Amino acid sequence: MIVVYTTFPDWESAEKVVRALLERKLIACANLREHKALYWWEGKIEEDNEIGAILKTDDDKWEEVKKVIKELHPYTTPLIMKMDVEDVNDEYIKWLKDVVG
Repeated sequence: MIVVYTTFPDWESAEKVVRALLERKLIACANLREHKALYWWEGKIEEDNEIGAILKTDDDKWEEVKKVIKELHPYTTPLIMKMDVEDVNDEYIKWLKDVVG
């Protein structure tokens, strides 16, 4: 299992990408949270609200998940970060694998 993390400028774009990933069975589930983001962009510090997306899937889906996010993401330079999961309960892994194949 892996967790993929990315951020979006608004709920609409976050839900659009997450739904596309769910419909293609590339992820089993997603958690979306609004947060404040401070970052460097074009030589100055910016401050915005963003939607953070925590996506759960199997490691063999990583390349396709990354590809779909890149294709649909509204940011010029989106973060698409893969985090390996060391340990998770067996029941959850079974459910995840049943969903994404």
